[in-house]
Amino acid sequence: MRWRDRRQSSNVEDRRGQGGGMPGGLGRSRRPIPIPIGRGVGGGGLSGIILVVVIFFALRACGIDPLQILEGGGPSVPQVTEDRTGSPPADEEAQFVSVVLAETEDVWNGIFQAEGQTYREPTLVLFSDQVQSACGFASSAAGPFYCPGDSKLYIDLGFFRELSQRFGASGDFAQAYVVAHEVGHHVQNLIGVLPRFNQMRQRMSQVEANQMSIRVELQADCFAGIWAHYTAQKGLLEEGDIEEALNAAHQIGDDTLQRRTQGYVVPESFNHGTSEQRATWFANGLRNGRLADCDTFNNPV
Repeated sequence: MRWRDRRQSSNVEDRRGQGGGMPGGLGRSRRPIPIPIGRGVGGGGLSGIILVVVIFFALRACGIDPLQILEGGGPSVPQVTEDRTGSPPADEEAQFVSVVLAETEDVWNGIFQAEGQTYREPTLVLFSDQVQSACGFASSAAGPFYCPGDSKLYIDLGFFRELSQRFGASGDFAQAYVVAHEVGHHVQNLIGVLPRFNQMRQRMSQVEANQMSIRVELQADCFAGIWAHYTAQKGLLEEGDIEEALNAAHQIGDDTLQRRTQGYVVPESFNHGTSEQRATWFANGLRNGRLADCDTFNNPV
């Protein structure tokens, strides 16, 4: 990816070396959403999430701003204005993710503005070992995650070395895919998918929650593909970049992870999607860059 000398996002907090505070437990109503592994998240049934997505696209088609409706009655998404570093990080790895975040800001600001809406940019928190978020305490072992409670993405950059060395997903665009996936969860938060999801999952069995979680995760993969579509249009991709992202999506599929770690798969425990599903939905977003192609709730996954 051609990222050098491009704008870095100002929405970055560098907490590396600061420690994460005392464990506070992950709040059940604000569970962080990690990318490679993690517990399923969900609610009380498939119909509720489908309704949210259908209403969102229907309102947009009629020229109505769904975000204004959410701001008036739905769970709020707080503006993030605190704890900014005020200057870009000095090390190359952090500069790279800061540029990727800036590129996602450009893409999603453009998409939202085209619909007469305002995109509220998330904050990226860099941490080491452990961190405290509005979703509670988390260690770097959980992988990168998004917290709906504070609209922040949390990444220990050591995960990228693990992604390459342990999971066989190397390359800068594999890393960019990770960031874009977590930003995809932020988009879901803004359009109301995650708030409804978090309400519904309280009434679901673990198996039901896992099935719904898969649809949420695959939509975030598709949203990452949308970002890649517009990044390619800007001429920022290099040969092999798309293959790196597709390989990363494949390597962190539930089936591949389970085969690697335990030697067999348990489909009932999947909560992020198979390798094939993750790569397919990333490709769906990449193909045309359309939100309509990312409806994982009304289409087979």
